[in-house]
Amino acid sequence: MTDLLTPVLSAHWGEDKSWKLARYETNGGYRALRTALGMQPAEVVNLVKEANLRGRGGAGFPTGMKWSFVPQDNPNPKYLVVNADESEPGTCKDMPLMLATPHTLVEGVIISSYAINAHTAFIYCRGEVLHVIRRLQQAVREAYAAGYLGKNILGTGYDLDIIVHAGAGAYICGEETALLDSLEGRRGQPRLRPPFPAVAGLYASPTVINNVESIASVPAIIANGAAWFKKMGSEKSSGFTLYSLSGHVARPGQFEAPMGITMRQLLELSGGIREGHELKFFTPGGSSTPILTAEHLDLPLDYEGMAGAGTMLGTKALQVFDDTTSIVRTTLRFVEFYKHESCGKCTPCREGSWWLVQLLMKFEAGTAQEGDVDKLLDICDNIGGRSFCALADGAVACVTSAVKHFRSEFELGYHTPAWELFPYEKSALFAVQGEIR
Repeated sequence: MTDLLTPVLSAHWGEDKSWKLARYETNGGYRALRTALGMQPAEVVNLVKEANLRGRGGAGFPTGMKWSFVPQDNPNPKYLVVNADESEPGTCKDMPLMLATPHTLVEGVIISSYAINAHTAFIYCRGEVLHVIRRLQQAVREAYAAGYLGKNILGTGYDLDIIVHAGAGAYICGEETALLDSLEGRRGQPRLRPPFPAVAGLYASPTVINNVESIASVPAIIANGAAWFKKMGSEKSSGFTLYSLSGHVARPGQFEAPMGITMRQLLELSGGIREGHELKFFTPGGSSTPILTAEHLDLPLDYEGMAGAGTMLGTKALQVFDDTTSIVRTTLRFVEFYKHESCGKCTPCREGSWWLVQLLMKFEAGTAQEGDVDKLLDICDNIGGRSFCALADGAVACVTSAVKHFRSEFELGYHTPAWELFPYEKSALFAVQGEIR
């Protein structure tokens, strides 16, 4: 692994008017587009394959391979859809990227669309982040005016239109097929697969769906080459990525580092756990990924390292909780989110998440009964793997991993309220007479 920090996507976030086209071009913006348009589309796909860019939205599927699944002999239009519906609790990397340097994403969209022979691309963004949507729309307008979008881009004969679409704030629309239904004007609910989006996606046409960070990484790969990209990261998880640290750390924020950095190293970069406390547990990729504890501090934060620990890298949303935190309360709040955001299509998810909340509320209040921990796990067993999408699996993962690491704390819920064991005001970050605690 190279240096601890490798700022590429975040290299210019702090510059004056970093979101403007002129500033982006000064920093080398759109040079990669010119390079890509001088290549054959298949060459662009192969270069991204060679770089081993893996999806930065959660599953880590190879980006170039996903592009190659698009059947070019299909007579229907091809579409690129960027999943900018960042909703996973603790995840906050795509929004600052789009806010600070939206042209990085726009350039990535143009190159990626060219690679798969798409002439229309969509950026599906959360409707609540109006400031980000406006920033994206401004960047798209600038790109059209400069000849990077529209008809005959840079005189190459390639045409592309980008549409910035505002969603309505549904977590489920972060699931790619629910996102497609929402784009088509229907209620956002997961689709049965097959057919997969690469064959019959948006408007029943071949569609590639990628995360913001995945697409935004493409220009740097085109500009610097696959070998440069693979020098960073680990053997099977190449390149740089954005890690989001939040919670009980001295300096929370975004840390762009090579894939495979450890949590211990990230904590050192962020000033460590807040003074006077120690780490209790953390999420490696948002609340839907099984939690880890201090024994996992030296594991590489890449896809293989996390899989080996029985969890997932996910969105690299590292929520950090110190020794003042109630695991029971935290798990309840996570599951309440999934209960609220369940689209209701699948009975195990719709009903099971509700029952998980009811039971966890008893643990929090200290009114659970002997055997309720096993009942909790039994409910999880009847939810996981029994729904159309991974929302139910995420709700189950945060419960089962919490019980795995802190079963005794749940068993204390048979007689003692969680707020007596862990007074909530001690774990909260709030101001008291000007002092942050």
